Amino acid sequence: MLYRMAAVDHRGRVADRHVTAALDWNAGTRLSIREHHGLLVATADPHGVFKPTKEGYLRLPADARRAADLSSGDRVLLTAHLDRQSITVFPPFALDQLVLPVLPGGEDE
Repeated sequence: MLYRMAAVDHRGRVADRHVTAALDWNAGTRLSIREHHGLLVATADPHGVFKPTKEGYLRLPADARRAADLSSGDRVLLTAHLDRQSITVFPPFALDQLVLPVLPGGEDE
């Protein structure tokens, strides 16, 4: 697994190339991108309609950004699962759900 934090710009570009490089994805790699329980999952798929940018950035389509409630400038956690050839994008609200319960004064105390 590889973990990175990055910002999403107004056109859906995720400002990190480490995860796509680790997966050996390039501008010719076809991807499927879907929403799953508020997260976005990008997987290498020979029938996929999306591709990384020519510079190697992951670009999230507008409908996926809306489904995950992502806005321009939001920072996301990217998890690259190298064996599965996938990237999971954790939007801010998903990070809140993971982190807040374990912080001092959170739900676990």
